[in-house]
Amino acid sequence: MITSMITIGKVTAPQGVAGEIRVFPLTDFPERFRQLKKVYLTGKGTEEPRLLSVAAVRYHKKFVVLKIEGVETREEAEKLRNCYLQVKPSEVVPLPPGHYYHFQIIGLRVKTMEGEALGEVVEILTPGSNDVYVVQDREGNEILLPALKEVVREIDLESGVMRVELLEGLR
Repeated sequence: MITSMITIGKVTAPQGVAGEIRVFPLTDFPERFRQLKKVYLTGKGTEEPRLLSVAAVRYHKKFVVLKIEGVETREEAEKLRNCYLQVKPSEVVPLPPGHYYHFQIIGLRVKTMEGEALGEVVEILTPGSNDVYVVQDREGNEILLPALKEVVREIDLESGVMRVELLEGLR
């Protein structure tokens, strides 16, 4: 998979005999497929994402069923099994203010409110009630920061900085 793209679904199987594909949505917004006109296909050794045109979309149980232009038979659809459907970051569903996608958070430089550099967000853990940001400094030391408003005070995507207030015990 190409990391600069955002994965929205995985092709699980052909659907019927007319070349449709069954997609398991990997997005919090499965309704986004209704407006989908183009999508990138990755996986199965594809070096570059392949741009596909979406001819039709319907929903069946927990799956999205897509008809892709140029895929006319079950055998052609079978070749897409286990591939991923991706979009450019600029094509994601907008979130409300103060909410961010993981891809927007990973890579941010983390500083305290006083300006002390703590490192960079390298991973996001999702253990339960809130996410936890794994911040790593240059020496490889890690700090785990809960994604709570009391801790994460400001996220500035333009400058690539997250400002935090370290609570007692976070160091």
